[in-house]
Amino acid sequence: MAALRSWISGAAPGARLPSTRELVTRHQASPVTVQRALRTLTGEGLIETRPGVGTFVRSIRTARPVDYGWQTAALRSPQARIRSMPAALRSTPNDVIALHAGYPDRELLPERLVRAALTRAARGDGALGRAPAAGLPELQSWFAHELASATPAGVTPAAASDVIVLPGSQSGLSSIFRSLVAPGQPLLLESPTYWGAILAAQRAGVRIVPVPTGPHGPDPAELARAFDESGARVFYAQPNYANPTGAQWPVGLHSQILDVVRSYGAFLVEDDWAHDFGITTTAVPVAAQDDSGHVVYLRSLSKSVSPAVRVAAAIVRGPARERILADRGAESMYVSSLLQVAALEVVTQPGWRTHRRGLREQLRARRDLLAAAVREHLPAAAVEQLPAGGLNLWVRLPDGTDVDRLVVDCDRAGVVIASGAEWFPAEPAGPYVRLNYAGPNPARFAEGARVIGALLAGDESAHRSRSV
Repeated sequence: MAALRSWISGAAPGARLPSTRELVTRHQASPVTVQRALRTLTGEGLIETRPGVGTFVRSIRTARPVDYGWQTAALRSPQARIRSMPAALRSTPNDVIALHAGYPDRELLPERLVRAALTRAARGDGALGRAPAAGLPELQSWFAHELASATPAGVTPAAASDVIVLPGSQSGLSSIFRSLVAPGQPLLLESPTYWGAILAAQRAGVRIVPVPTGPHGPDPAELARAFDESGARVFYAQPNYANPTGAQWPVGLHSQILDVVRSYGAFLVEDDWAHDFGITTTAVPVAAQDDSGHVVYLRSLSKSVSPAVRVAAAIVRGPARERILADRGAESMYVSSLLQVAALEVVTQPGWRTHRRGLREQLRARRDLLAAAVREHLPAAAVEQLPAGGLNLWVRLPDGTDVDRLVVDCDRAGVVIASGAEWFPAEPAGPYVRLNYAGPNPARFAEGARVIGALLAGDESAHRSRSV
Protein backbone atom coordinates (compact mmCIF):
# COMPACT_ATOMS: atom_id res chain seq x y z
CA MET A 1 0.00 0.00 0.00
CA ALA A 2 2.76 2.46 0.98
CA ALA A 3 4.68 1.81 -2.25
CA LEU A 4 1.55 2.22 -4.35
CA ARG A 5 0.58 5.42 -2.56
CA SER A 6 4.10 6.76 -3.12
CA TRP A 7 3.89 5.96 -6.85
CA ILE A 8 0.53 7.71 -7.13
CA SER A 9 1.80 10.83 -5.36
CA GLY A 10 4.57 11.16 -7.94
CA ALA A 11 2.46 10.32 -10.98
CA ALA A 12 0.84 12.92 -13.20
CA PRO A 13 -2.92 13.38 -12.91
CA GLY A 14 -4.65 11.04 -15.34
CA ALA A 15 -1.76 8.54 -15.41
CA ARG A 16 -2.91 5.00 -15.88
CA LEU A 17 -2.10 2.49 -13.13
CA PRO A 18 -0.55 -0.88 -14.02
CA SER A 19 -2.98 -3.79 -14.15
CA THR A 20 -3.74 -5.82 -11.03
CA ARG A 21 -1.53 -8.64 -12.32
CA GLU A 22 1.39 -6.25 -12.81
CA LEU A 23 0.90 -4.78 -9.34
CA VAL A 24 0.88 -8.26 -7.79
CA THR A 25 4.13 -9.10 -9.52
CA ARG A 26 5.80 -5.73 -8.89
CA HIS A 27 4.98 -5.57 -5.19
CA GLN A 28 4.99 -9.31 -4.50
CA ALA A 29 1.56 -9.07 -2.93
CA SER A 30 -1.51 -11.27 -3.14
CA PRO A 31 -4.37 -10.26 -5.47
CA VAL A 32 -6.65 -9.80 -2.42
CA THR A 33 -4.19 -7.35 -0.85
CA VAL A 34 -3.88 -5.39 -4.09
CA GLN A 35 -7.66 -5.23 -4.55
CA ARG A 36 -8.10 -4.04 -0.96
CA ALA A 37 -5.48 -1.34 -1.50
CA LEU A 38 -7.17 -0.16 -4.70
CA ARG A 39 -10.56 0.05 -2.93
CA THR A 40 -9.00 2.09 -0.12
CA LEU A 41 -7.31 4.51 -2.52
CA THR A 42 -10.53 4.86 -4.51
CA GLY A 43 -12.40 5.67 -1.32
CA GLU A 44 -9.83 8.34 -0.51
CA GLY A 45 -10.37 9.89 -3.91
CA LEU A 46 -6.79 9.32 -5.10
CA ILE A 47 -7.66 7.04 -8.00
CA GLU A 48 -10.69 6.40 -10.17
CA THR A 49 -11.78 3.36 -12.15
CA ARG A 50 -13.22 3.67 -15.64
CA PRO A 51 -15.03 0.44 -16.53
CA GLY A 52 -13.56 -1.24 -19.58
CA VAL A 53 -10.70 1.24 -19.75
CA GLY A 54 -8.58 0.97 -16.59
CA THR A 55 -7.66 2.66 -13.32
CA PHE A 56 -6.18 6.15 -13.34
CA VAL A 57 -4.71 8.70 -10.95
CA ARG A 58 -7.54 11.11 -10.23
CA SER A 59 -7.15 14.62 -11.55
CA ILE A 60 -7.03 17.25 -8.82
CA ARG A 61 -10.12 19.43 -8.95
CA THR A 62 -9.72 22.92 -7.59
CA ALA A 63 -12.67 23.78 -5.39
CA ARG A 64 -14.48 26.84 -6.67
CA PRO A 65 -15.73 29.03 -3.81
CA VAL A 66 -19.49 29.39 -3.95
CA ASP A 67 -20.95 32.83 -3.37
CA TYR A 68 -24.22 32.87 -1.42
CA GLY A 69 -24.12 36.60 -0.90
CA TRP A 70 -27.24 37.09 -3.02
CA GLN A 71 -29.26 35.43 -0.23
CA THR A 72 -28.49 38.30 2.14
CA ALA A 73 -30.58 40.64 0.01
CA ALA A 74 -33.33 38.07 -0.51
CA LEU A 75 -33.66 37.04 3.14
CA ARG A 76 -33.24 40.47 4.76
CA SER A 77 -32.96 40.58 8.56
CA PRO A 78 -34.49 37.68 10.53
CA GLN A 79 -37.65 38.38 12.50
CA ALA A 80 -35.86 37.30 15.67
CA ARG A 81 -32.27 36.44 16.46
CA ILE A 82 -32.18 32.74 17.31
CA ARG A 83 -29.49 31.40 19.58
CA SER A 84 -27.26 28.58 18.46
CA MET A 85 -28.40 25.02 19.15
CA PRO A 86 -29.11 24.63 22.88
CA ALA A 87 -26.78 22.37 24.81
CA ALA A 88 -29.64 20.01 25.65
CA LEU A 89 -29.95 18.97 21.99
CA ARG A 90 -26.26 18.38 21.45
CA SER A 91 -25.20 14.84 20.51
CA THR A 92 -21.97 13.61 22.08
CA PRO A 93 -19.62 10.63 21.67
CA ASN A 94 -20.02 7.73 24.09
CA ASP A 95 -16.68 8.36 25.81
CA VAL A 96 -17.56 11.83 27.19
CA ILE A 97 -19.29 12.52 30.50
CA ALA A 98 -22.60 14.00 29.37
CA LEU A 99 -24.20 16.14 32.08
CA HIS A 100 -26.00 18.40 29.61
CA ALA A 101 -28.69 16.07 28.31
CA GLY A 102 -32.29 17.16 27.91
CA TYR A 103 -33.73 13.64 27.65
CA PRO A 104 -33.54 10.62 29.95
CA ASP A 105 -31.03 7.91 29.24
CA ARG A 106 -32.30 4.84 27.43
CA GLU A 107 -32.20 2.72 30.59
CA LEU A 108 -34.78 5.05 32.18
CA LEU A 109 -37.30 4.46 29.38
CA PRO A 110 -39.94 1.69 29.21
CA GLU A 111 -38.14 0.09 26.28
CA ARG A 112 -39.99 -3.22 26.31
CA LEU A 113 -43.38 -1.49 26.44
CA VAL A 114 -42.44 0.92 23.65
CA ARG A 115 -41.16 -1.78 21.30
CA ALA A 116 -44.24 -3.95 21.86
CA ALA A 117 -46.56 -0.95 21.39
CA LEU A 118 -44.92 0.08 18.13
CA THR A 119 -45.17 -3.47 16.83
CA ARG A 120 -48.87 -3.68 17.64
CA ALA A 121 -49.51 -0.20 16.22
CA ALA A 122 -47.78 -1.14 12.96
CA ARG A 123 -50.17 -4.06 12.53
CA GLY A 124 -53.29 -1.96 12.99
CA ASP A 125 -55.13 0.74 11.08
CA GLY A 126 -52.92 3.40 12.65
CA ALA A 127 -50.10 2.44 10.29
CA LEU A 128 -52.10 3.57 7.26
CA GLY A 129 -54.82 5.94 8.44
CA ARG A 130 -54.92 9.68 9.00
CA ALA A 131 -55.74 10.80 12.51
CA PRO A 132 -58.31 13.54 13.23
CA ALA A 133 -56.78 17.00 13.48
CA ALA A 134 -57.37 17.18 17.24
CA GLY A 135 -56.11 13.65 17.84
CA LEU A 136 -57.41 10.12 18.26
CA PRO A 137 -60.50 10.17 20.50
CA GLU A 138 -59.11 7.40 22.72
CA LEU A 139 -55.90 9.33 23.36
CA GLN A 140 -57.83 12.56 23.93
CA SER A 141 -59.88 10.73 26.54
CA TRP A 142 -56.76 9.43 28.28
CA PHE A 143 -55.20 12.90 28.58
CA ALA A 144 -58.51 14.36 29.82
CA HIS A 145 -58.89 11.57 32.39
CA GLU A 146 -55.34 12.13 33.68
CA LEU A 147 -56.13 15.78 34.47
CA ALA A 148 -59.62 14.98 35.71
CA SER A 149 -58.20 12.51 38.24
CA ALA A 150 -56.54 15.46 40.04
CA THR A 151 -59.59 17.75 39.81
CA PRO A 152 -61.20 18.52 43.19
CA ALA A 153 -64.91 18.36 43.88
CA GLY A 154 -66.80 21.42 42.70
CA VAL A 155 -64.60 21.96 39.63
CA THR A 156 -65.84 20.70 36.27
CA PRO A 157 -63.25 18.23 34.96
CA ALA A 158 -61.70 18.49 31.54
CA ALA A 159 -63.41 16.64 28.69
CA ALA A 160 -61.92 14.76 25.76
CA SER A 161 -63.22 17.50 23.47
CA ASP A 162 -60.93 19.99 25.24
CA VAL A 163 -57.80 18.07 24.21
CA ILE A 164 -55.55 18.80 21.22
CA VAL A 165 -52.93 16.11 20.58
CA LEU A 166 -49.58 17.61 19.54
CA PRO A 167 -46.38 16.35 17.89
CA GLY A 168 -44.42 17.22 21.03
CA SER A 169 -44.94 20.08 23.44
CA GLN A 170 -42.38 22.35 21.72
CA SER A 171 -44.57 22.76 18.65
CA GLY A 172 -47.50 23.19 20.99
CA LEU A 173 -45.80 26.13 22.70
CA SER A 174 -45.22 27.79 19.34
CA SER A 175 -48.89 27.46 18.43
CA ILE A 176 -50.08 28.63 21.84
CA PHE A 177 -47.90 31.74 21.81
CA ARG A 178 -48.86 32.59 18.22
CA SER A 179 -52.55 32.09 18.98
CA LEU A 180 -52.78 33.92 22.29
CA VAL A 181 -50.22 36.73 21.92
CA ALA A 182 -50.07 39.09 18.95
CA PRO A 183 -46.64 39.90 17.48
CA GLY A 184 -44.97 42.66 19.46
CA GLN A 185 -47.26 42.17 22.45
CA PRO A 186 -45.94 41.17 25.91
CA LEU A 187 -45.64 37.61 27.20
CA LEU A 188 -44.69 36.89 30.82
CA LEU A 189 -42.14 34.12 31.39
CA GLU A 190 -40.73 32.78 34.62
CA SER A 191 -37.03 33.55 34.93
CA PRO A 192 -35.16 31.26 34.71
CA THR A 193 -37.32 29.05 32.52
CA TYR A 194 -37.27 26.42 29.77
CA TRP A 195 -35.05 27.50 26.86
CA GLY A 196 -37.62 26.08 24.40
CA ALA A 197 -40.25 28.49 25.68
CA ILE A 198 -37.85 31.39 25.17
CA LEU A 199 -37.15 30.15 21.65
CA ALA A 200 -40.86 29.71 20.84
CA ALA A 201 -41.60 33.21 22.12
CA GLN A 202 -38.81 34.68 19.99
CA ARG A 203 -40.12 32.89 16.91
CA ALA A 204 -43.63 34.18 17.61
CA GLY A 205 -42.27 37.73 17.61
CA VAL A 206 -43.66 38.59 21.04
CA ARG A 207 -42.06 40.81 23.67
CA ILE A 208 -40.72 38.74 26.55
CA VAL A 209 -41.21 40.07 30.09
CA PRO A 210 -39.29 38.07 32.72
CA VAL A 211 -40.91 37.33 36.09
CA PRO A 212 -38.41 36.24 38.77
CA THR A 213 -39.04 32.84 40.30
CA GLY A 214 -37.34 30.93 43.10
CA PRO A 215 -37.31 27.52 44.80
CA HIS A 216 -40.97 27.95 45.72
CA GLY A 217 -42.26 29.62 42.58
CA PRO A 218 -42.97 33.26 41.70
CA ASP A 219 -44.20 35.87 44.14
CA PRO A 220 -47.90 36.56 43.37
CA ALA A 221 -47.33 40.26 44.05
CA GLU A 222 -44.45 40.35 41.53
CA LEU A 223 -46.62 38.57 38.99
CA ALA A 224 -49.44 41.07 39.51
CA ARG A 225 -47.01 43.94 39.08
CA ALA A 226 -45.70 42.43 35.84
CA PHE A 227 -49.24 42.07 34.48
CA ASP A 228 -50.06 45.62 35.53
CA GLU A 229 -46.92 47.27 34.13
CA SER A 230 -46.70 45.31 30.87
CA GLY A 231 -50.35 44.91 29.97
CA ALA A 232 -49.67 41.21 29.26
CA ARG A 233 -52.48 38.66 29.14
CA VAL A 234 -50.44 35.42 29.08
CA PHE A 235 -48.05 33.96 31.68
CA TYR A 236 -45.95 30.85 30.93
CA ALA A 237 -44.79 28.73 33.87
CA GLN A 238 -43.72 25.25 34.98
CA PRO A 239 -45.29 24.68 38.41
CA ASN A 240 -43.98 21.11 38.73
CA TYR A 241 -40.24 20.31 38.65
CA ALA A 242 -39.36 23.37 36.60
CA ASN A 243 -36.64 23.18 34.00
CA PRO A 244 -33.91 24.08 34.96
CA THR A 245 -34.32 24.62 38.70
CA GLY A 246 -36.44 21.60 39.65
CA ALA A 247 -38.69 23.89 41.72
CA GLN A 248 -42.22 22.79 42.55
CA TRP A 249 -44.85 25.31 43.55
CA PRO A 250 -46.48 24.65 46.95
CA VAL A 251 -50.10 23.64 46.47
CA GLY A 252 -51.17 26.73 48.38
CA LEU A 253 -49.55 28.92 45.72
CA HIS A 254 -51.76 27.47 42.98
CA SER A 255 -54.87 29.37 44.04
CA GLN A 256 -52.91 32.59 44.63
CA ILE A 257 -51.44 32.55 41.14
CA LEU A 258 -54.81 31.65 39.65
CA ASP A 259 -56.43 34.57 41.49
CA VAL A 260 -53.89 36.95 39.95
CA VAL A 261 -54.36 35.47 36.46
CA ARG A 262 -58.16 35.69 36.73
CA SER A 263 -58.08 39.25 38.07
CA TYR A 264 -56.29 40.39 34.91
CA GLY A 265 -58.48 38.34 32.55
CA ALA A 266 -55.36 36.46 31.49
CA PHE A 267 -54.11 32.97 30.61
CA LEU A 268 -51.69 30.77 32.49
CA VAL A 269 -49.82 28.43 30.13
CA GLU A 270 -48.92 25.53 32.43
CA ASP A 271 -46.15 23.32 31.05
CA ASP A 272 -46.32 20.00 32.93
CA TRP A 273 -43.35 18.52 31.05
CA ALA A 274 -42.04 16.51 34.02
CA HIS A 275 -45.36 15.11 35.24
CA ASP A 276 -43.97 11.56 35.19
CA PHE A 277 -40.67 12.41 36.89
CA GLY A 278 -41.68 12.88 40.51
CA ILE A 279 -39.15 11.57 43.03
CA THR A 280 -40.28 12.50 46.54
CA THR A 281 -43.54 14.23 45.58
CA THR A 282 -46.24 13.87 42.94
CA ALA A 283 -47.02 16.49 40.30
CA VAL A 284 -50.24 18.38 41.04
CA PRO A 285 -51.45 20.42 38.03
CA VAL A 286 -52.67 23.96 38.60
CA ALA A 287 -55.11 23.31 35.72
CA ALA A 288 -57.00 20.87 37.95
CA GLN A 289 -58.38 23.86 39.87
CA ASP A 290 -59.57 25.77 36.80
CA ASP A 291 -62.71 25.21 34.73
CA SER A 292 -63.13 28.73 33.36
CA GLY A 293 -60.55 28.50 30.59
CA HIS A 294 -57.79 30.55 32.22
CA VAL A 295 -55.27 27.68 32.21
CA VAL A 296 -53.84 26.22 29.01
CA TYR A 297 -52.37 22.91 30.14
CA LEU A 298 -49.51 21.11 28.36
CA ARG A 299 -48.63 17.47 29.10
CA SER A 300 -45.84 15.68 27.21
CA LEU A 301 -45.02 11.98 26.79
CA SER A 302 -41.90 12.50 24.66
CA LYS A 303 -39.48 12.28 27.57
CA SER A 304 -41.21 9.71 29.75
CA VAL A 305 -42.30 7.25 27.01
CA SER A 306 -39.61 7.76 24.36
CA PRO A 307 -38.04 10.67 22.44
CA ALA A 308 -38.97 8.71 19.30
CA VAL A 309 -42.65 8.88 20.26
CA ARG A 310 -43.19 12.63 20.08
CA VAL A 311 -46.69 12.93 21.44
CA ALA A 312 -48.05 15.59 23.77
CA ALA A 313 -51.36 17.31 24.39
CA ALA A 314 -52.79 20.72 25.18
CA ILE A 315 -55.99 20.91 27.22
CA VAL A 316 -57.71 24.19 26.38
CA ARG A 317 -61.27 25.39 26.93
CA GLY A 318 -63.28 27.98 25.06
CA PRO A 319 -62.48 29.93 21.88
CA ALA A 320 -58.75 29.74 22.63
CA ARG A 321 -58.88 26.04 21.77
CA GLU A 322 -60.22 26.75 18.29
CA ARG A 323 -57.47 29.27 17.62
CA ILE A 324 -54.75 26.88 18.74
CA LEU A 325 -56.27 23.98 16.80
CA ALA A 326 -56.45 26.12 13.65
CA ASP A 327 -52.78 27.02 14.03
CA ARG A 328 -51.83 23.37 14.50
CA GLY A 329 -53.80 22.43 11.41
CA ALA A 330 -51.95 25.01 9.36
CA GLU A 331 -48.60 23.93 10.82
CA SER A 332 -48.72 20.13 10.70
CA MET A 333 -52.31 19.13 9.81
CA TYR A 334 -52.33 16.16 12.22
CA VAL A 335 -50.15 13.98 14.42
CA SER A 336 -49.07 10.57 13.16
CA SER A 337 -51.76 8.06 14.08
CA LEU A 338 -49.08 5.39 14.38
CA LEU A 339 -47.33 7.33 17.15
CA GLN A 340 -50.61 8.18 18.86
CA VAL A 341 -51.66 4.53 18.95
CA ALA A 342 -48.24 3.49 20.24
CA ALA A 343 -48.25 6.14 22.98
CA LEU A 344 -51.73 5.10 24.09
CA GLU A 345 -50.65 1.44 24.11
CA VAL A 346 -47.76 2.23 26.43
CA VAL A 347 -49.59 4.37 29.00
CA THR A 348 -52.58 2.02 29.27
CA GLN A 349 -50.53 -1.11 29.95
CA PRO A 350 -50.24 -2.33 33.57
CA GLY A 351 -46.47 -2.27 33.09
CA TRP A 352 -46.58 1.54 32.75
CA ARG A 353 -47.41 2.00 36.44
CA THR A 354 -44.73 -0.50 37.38
CA HIS A 355 -42.22 1.37 35.25
CA ARG A 356 -43.07 4.71 36.85
CA ARG A 357 -42.65 3.31 40.36
CA GLY A 358 -39.22 1.98 39.45
CA LEU A 359 -38.35 5.24 37.71
CA ARG A 360 -38.83 7.17 40.96
CA GLU A 361 -36.16 5.11 42.67
CA GLN A 362 -33.79 5.29 39.71
CA LEU A 363 -34.08 9.07 39.54
CA ARG A 364 -33.67 9.38 43.30
CA ALA A 365 -30.44 7.36 43.22
CA ARG A 366 -29.05 9.35 40.30
CA ARG A 367 -30.05 12.71 41.80
CA ASP A 368 -28.45 11.90 45.15
CA LEU A 369 -25.31 10.53 43.47
CA LEU A 370 -24.77 13.69 41.44
CA ALA A 371 -25.65 15.98 44.35
CA ALA A 372 -23.11 14.19 46.58
CA ALA A 373 -20.47 14.52 43.85
CA VAL A 374 -21.14 18.25 43.56
CA ARG A 375 -20.90 18.72 47.33
CA GLU A 376 -17.61 16.82 47.50
CA HIS A 377 -15.82 18.12 44.42
CA LEU A 378 -17.37 21.58 43.93
CA PRO A 379 -17.33 22.96 47.49
CA ALA A 380 -17.42 26.54 46.20
CA ALA A 381 -20.66 25.85 44.29
CA ALA A 382 -24.15 25.53 45.74
CA VAL A 383 -27.19 23.43 44.90
CA GLU A 384 -29.84 25.85 46.09
CA GLN A 385 -32.56 23.20 46.18
CA LEU A 386 -32.50 19.41 45.99
CA PRO A 387 -35.34 18.91 43.50
CA ALA A 388 -38.32 16.77 44.45
CA GLY A 389 -38.60 15.68 40.83
CA GLY A 390 -37.46 16.36 37.30
CA LEU A 391 -34.11 15.60 35.70
CA ASN A 392 -31.75 18.41 36.68
CA LEU A 393 -29.63 20.03 39.36
CA TRP A 394 -29.41 23.82 39.19
CA VAL A 395 -25.94 24.77 40.45
CA ARG A 396 -24.90 28.27 41.49
CA LEU A 397 -21.20 28.92 40.88
CA PRO A 398 -19.08 31.49 42.75
CA ASP A 399 -19.63 35.09 41.75
CA GLY A 400 -17.26 36.18 39.03
CA THR A 401 -17.07 32.76 37.39
CA ASP A 402 -16.64 32.93 33.63
CA VAL A 403 -19.30 30.32 32.87
CA ASP A 404 -18.82 30.36 29.11
CA ARG A 405 -15.12 29.67 29.49
CA LEU A 406 -15.79 26.95 32.07
CA VAL A 407 -18.18 25.24 29.64
CA VAL A 408 -15.55 25.29 26.89
CA ASP A 409 -12.80 24.05 29.21
CA CYS A 410 -15.00 21.24 30.48
CA ASP A 411 -15.82 20.25 26.93
CA ARG A 412 -12.13 19.99 26.10
CA ALA A 413 -11.67 17.83 29.19
CA GLY A 414 -14.43 15.44 28.10
CA VAL A 415 -17.23 16.72 30.33
CA VAL A 416 -20.23 18.37 28.66
CA ILE A 417 -22.27 20.80 30.76
CA ALA A 418 -24.83 23.48 29.95
CA SER A 419 -24.45 27.15 30.80
CA GLY A 420 -27.32 28.46 32.88
CA ALA A 421 -27.52 31.54 30.64
CA GLU A 422 -29.62 29.51 28.17
CA TRP A 423 -32.51 29.45 30.66
CA PHE A 424 -32.75 33.18 31.32
CA PRO A 425 -35.01 35.24 29.02
CA ALA A 426 -32.93 38.32 29.87
CA GLU A 427 -29.57 38.78 31.63
CA PRO A 428 -28.64 35.85 33.91
CA ALA A 429 -29.26 36.48 37.61
CA GLY A 430 -25.93 34.84 38.44
CA PRO A 431 -23.39 32.28 37.25
CA TYR A 432 -25.26 28.98 36.95
CA VAL A 433 -24.88 25.64 35.22
CA ARG A 434 -27.53 22.98 34.75
CA LEU A 435 -26.37 19.42 35.41
CA ASN A 436 -28.62 16.59 34.24
CA TYR A 437 -28.68 13.43 36.40
CA ALA A 438 -30.78 11.42 33.94
CA GLY A 439 -28.08 11.11 31.30
CA PRO A 440 -25.88 8.11 30.52
CA ASN A 441 -23.31 6.43 32.77
CA PRO A 442 -24.07 7.72 36.30
CA ALA A 443 -21.00 5.82 37.51
CA ARG A 444 -18.94 8.70 36.06
CA PHE A 445 -20.81 11.50 37.86
CA ALA A 446 -18.07 11.82 40.48
CA GLU A 447 -15.37 11.91 37.80
CA GLY A 448 -17.28 14.65 35.95
CA ALA A 449 -17.68 16.68 39.14
CA ARG A 450 -13.94 16.35 39.86
CA VAL A 451 -13.13 17.75 36.42
CA ILE A 452 -15.54 20.66 36.85
CA GLY A 453 -14.19 21.35 40.34
CA ALA A 454 -10.58 21.37 39.17
CA LEU A 455 -11.35 23.71 36.28
CA LEU A 456 -13.50 25.91 38.50
CA ALA A 457 -10.62 26.27 40.97
CA GLY A 458 -8.38 27.27 38.10
CA ASP A 459 -10.97 29.74 36.89
CA GLU A 460 -11.16 31.33 40.34
CA SER A 461 -7.35 31.69 40.47
CA ALA A 462 -7.30 33.27 37.03
CA HIS A 463 -10.11 35.62 38.03
CA ARG A 464 -8.19 36.75 41.14
CA SER A 465 -5.01 37.30 39.14
CA ARG A 466 -6.85 39.45 36.63
CA SER A 467 -8.41 41.59 39.36
CA VAL A 468 -5.10 42.29 41.12
